[in-house]
Amino acid sequence: MTRSFKDYLNPLFQTIVLCSLTTWLCTGCQSGASSTNLASQAAPPARVTLAAGDVIKLTFTGAPELNQSQKIRADGKVSLPLVGEVDAAGKTLVALQSELSQLYKSQLKNSDLLITLESATTTVVISGAVAKPAKIAFDKPTTVFQAIMEAGGANAYGNLKSVRLIRMVNGVQHSQVLDLTPTLKGEAVRPFYVRDGDVIYVPQSLF
Repeated sequence: MTRSFKDYLNPLFQTIVLCSLTTWLCTGCQSGASSTNLASQAAPPARVTLAAGDVIKLTFTGAPELNQSQKIRADGKVSLPLVGEVDAAGKTLVALQSELSQLYKSQLKNSDLLITLESATTTVVISGAVAKPAKIAFDKPTTVFQAIMEAGGANAYGNLKSVRLIRMVNGVQHSQVLDLTPTLKGEAVRPFYVRDGDVIYVPQSLF
């Protein structure tokens, strides 16, 4: 039996709709699997655990004469009056505060104390087309642009339009390309701060 043009049209229309739907679904899957945008983590973070180089301030409620600031040494320790050497690196402020309160119980009538973080060290690796590639430690909030300037800035071949920032987020390595040329032009831009463990790579210009 001869089929009319209308009979062919319905199956064809169904096929087109099915293909379009499949394409839309696949596109959605790809978008959902895209890498994390590091712009949401541009601000300087609150340090979770203490590290060597951090400066902590100890304030004693019942013994103000013991109030002091201490820099955590390279071995991760601090030397405190009455209790001696104490491991600090790798501990949270709350955990260290609780530990010291217990240590001072036998030394003070009131062993309550407060520990705050005065400054934290952030270590960043800067490589690629910069004057002085290096691993640099910063003790105050530092932007990606400032970090590159600390490495001597981009060399004659450096391309600040496509700077790549590599960062660990929840145990997964992510990367993002940043255009720093607006800063060089004097434009007002939102600062992008580095985090401890970041790697900054300045590529060479293609021309």
